Amino acid sequence: GAMRHLPYFCRGEVVKGFGRGSKELGIPTANFSEQVVESFPSDIPTGIYYGWACVGNGDVHKMVLSIGWNPFYKNIKKSVETHIIHTFKEDFYGEILSIVITGYIRPEKNFDSLDALISAIQEDIEEAKRQLDLPEHLKLKEDNFFHLPEGKIANNR
Repeated sequence: GAMRHLPYFCRGEVVKGFGRGSKELGIPTANFSEQVVESFPSDIPTGIYYGWACVGNGDVHKMVLSIGWNPFYKNIKKSVETHIIHTFKEDFYGEILSIVITGYIRPEKNFDSLDALISAIQEDIEEAKRQLDLPEHLKLKEDNFFHLPEGKIANNR
């Protein structure tokens, strides 16, 4: 079911999340607001996806994305968290994050330990890097969706 929604284009403001990604996992994630999360197709399967991401009018980078409840942390609300495979010098809360989800890696699952979760995420990142080098995914990196007209931050294409 995941594939029929892809590629999925989405844009929204980066908000403060649970503050766990960077601190506990060493893997910073950008969180979308609840409104953006609620705009996702209700039947898009939860799990780990990959694609392209761009902050503001910056460069387009590879990313891994999790959609779901984060069973490890027993969240009550669904979240969409993007890990951009790039090192940023500072936080970008309040910036507009544009993403294109191009593929699906695996369903969401629970882990026995933080270490198991971290190693699964590292594997997801490696898988995403491999997939995004394929021509059918690479071409979306150049999509016009990533070029924000000056001053336009609306959540549509």
